[in-house]
Amino acid sequence: MRAPAIDWSAIDTLFLDAGGTLISMDFDWIARELDALGARCEPARIARAEAAARPIVSRAIARGGSTEARDTFSGYVELVLRSALPHVAEPDREDLARRLVPRIRIPGRALELWSAVLPGVPEALARLRAAGLRLVVVSNADGTVEEGLTRAGLRPYLDAVVDSHVIGHEKPDPRIFAHALGLFGSSAARTLHVGDFYAADVVGARAAGVHALLLDPYGDWGELDCPVARDVPEVAERLLSVKSREGRG
Repeated sequence: MRAPAIDWSAIDTLFLDAGGTLISMDFDWIARELDALGARCEPARIARAEAAARPIVSRAIARGGSTEARDTFSGYVELVLRSALPHVAEPDREDLARRLVPRIRIPGRALELWSAVLPGVPEALARLRAAGLRLVVVSNADGTVEEGLTRAGLRPYLDAVVDSHVIGHEKPDPRIFAHALGLFGSSAARTLHVGDFYAADVVGARAAGVHALLLDPYGDWGELDCPVARDVPEVAERLLSVKSREGRG
């Protein structure tokens, strides 16, 4: 059953995931590390494989996994390498993933991996802020997401940053969304959350009464019971075009 349609004209608060939504992994860095381990792969190929892995990882989260658990991340990397390096034998890929993970996931320093601003995001956030929307990041992270967004130059566009490590609740727990709603007294019915993992972002937002939209840049997710968009700039265009028509009306 599909969720109720979103009244885009009523949305006044936008919750945004961070990784995979505003910023991506540094795929150039991952490519360099793979090269150092003897496996050459173009950054664009790794990026495409990472997006394709999300639905599979989402199913693991739905079974009770944590997006921040080391096992989840290791499985994530294995899935990415399976798609990015299909010519490498499975035992070798598993060994490659085992050696790659500690090189790119350093405890307490996730901001070094998740550091590449996605195309068009600063401009989209600026347009949304100029239109009067409240923008709040709601992210499963390791306590460094606000610093990472500051380094990336995105923090000035945001009203607040909610980090699961800091507040003690992780998506899909609705309490992280309730916390974000309470920061400014936002109405759940007038809030839209945008993220890239169905089991964390869509399920969690809906449990808190918040509308949800999933980013699916390549159509990897198949049929879904929620709205989808390629990226944050598309979300901004959709939202602002409706508000512009309403204003003219």
